[in-house]
Amino acid sequence: MIRCLLVTTDHQILVDDHLDRLHSPDIKWYFVDFNQPTEQEKQQLVSAFDFHPLALEDCFQYLQRPKLEYYEGYSFFVLHALDNESLKGKEINLFANENYVVSYHEEPSSEIDLVFNAFQRIHGDHEHWTIEIVHKIMDKIVDGYFPIVHTLEDKIFSLEGRYEQRGNDKRIMEDIFDIRSDLLEVARTILPMRDLLYRVVESRRLAIHANKKAFFQDIYDHLLKLNEMIEYNREMTSEFRDNFISLNSYRMNNIMKTLTIFTTIFMPLTFIAGVYGMNFEHMPELTTRYGYFFTLGGMAIISIGMVIYFRKNHWFDE
Repeated sequence: MIRCLLVTTDHQILVDDHLDRLHSPDIKWYFVDFNQPTEQEKQQLVSAFDFHPLALEDCFQYLQRPKLEYYEGYSFFVLHALDNESLKGKEINLFANENYVVSYHEEPSSEIDLVFNAFQRIHGDHEHWTIEIVHKIMDKIVDGYFPIVHTLEDKIFSLEGRYEQRGNDKRIMEDIFDIRSDLLEVARTILPMRDLLYRVVESRRLAIHANKKAFFQDIYDHLLKLNEMIEYNREMTSEFRDNFISLNSYRMNNIMKTLTIFTTIFMPLTFIAGVYGMNFEHMPELTTRYGYFFTLGGMAIISIGMVIYFRKNHWFDE
């Protein structure tokens, strides 16, 4: 689908779905959006505009890294929004100069929809609309990152205390590694976008007035905050993972200690039972009238003595 927002010389705003009027003498500025274009509409992007083949190739070869490139007469932006479900990047390409903005995206973009609809209702000077639209699109994209990061943060805090519960070990570790994987996926989008905004803020080739740079600086600050949140959350998952492993090791040590105590107690008893379980004919004490009871009593005395010894040496302490 193609949609056009046109500004005429008498400051009228027109909305159209054809490219026929773009180069009419009465059109001073336009915003064209290629939304999930068909093959025929892709050819219109090639034929209707004199964009560099490399920039067009970046549009058609999904998915490029967020970047800013300068071409003669215009700037080319590759931006990444995030899908709320898959956390995959959704590419948005922008061609911009003082007379137009052309956007291209092969997936639905709520950010472009919001900006396109908002600027239909604006009446006033269009001279700074290009930088305003670029800023608004970037701002909406970055604003969309926060709910995703906050959701992951809530999942991390929900893990707190769960690793102290028994019987759910495997599920907790799976959740921890799933969250770490999601954080890494989000970071793959946010970090390049942070670098892109740094280039925008520091650029001397973009026609951005000093008072407008503060707005881009604000987006850059948001990305810095998001980066810090991701790093903090990754550290939190690492801490939960280490605590979980340490707690499991502690539990395992206690189990092994208990088994060792029982094994140690039964070793002499097993030895005595083994000796008197042999079938030799001439063994001493075999014909003793009360030998069986003496043997059981001796086993009981050995067991009690070992328990007392272990308790005195704090083997039973946690």
